[in-house]
Amino acid sequence: MSSPRETFLRLVNGVCDGPYEDLADLYAEQTHVTHPFHPLNPPPLRSRNELHEHFTAQPPVARTLSRKPVDVTVHETGDPEVIVAEFAYQGRVVETGEAFTVPCVFVMRIRNGLIIESRDYIDPIASARAWGQLDSLLTALRPQESTTIEGASRP
Repeated sequence: MSSPRETFLRLVNGVCDGPYEDLADLYAEQTHVTHPFHPLNPPPLRSRNELHEHFTAQPPVARTLSRKPVDVTVHETGDPEVIVAEFAYQGRVVETGEAFTVPCVFVMRIRNGLIIESRDYIDPIASARAWGQLDSLLTALRPQESTTIEGASRP
């Protein structure tokens, strides 16, 4: 059975190196994974199957990231199941050579070597920039234009 630290390290190294099909196996059958800083507020991932879909989904753009976790610090807490991990994904966009760093903090509850809960605080701007999705993110964040015609009477 892996320690919480070992499970976390298997996760972040697997995100960088694969195989992506195996990453969901690091999670309990029923889990709760959130991304509290994600500006579009996606729903939690609550099962190993949802995590498998998350990890094996095609990226939104044809871009390849060569990355590794750096500056990893794992803080143990008074609860032996809970760790707080500070790190960054650092690398280059293969197609352009552009360098990137994506700072992260994960607060994880890991029981019997499986992640049962995780709050993944990932810098959404740095991540969108690395994936070439900054314009798409900004568009999604803009208020939708009103369909009311200027000057028209309202009921």
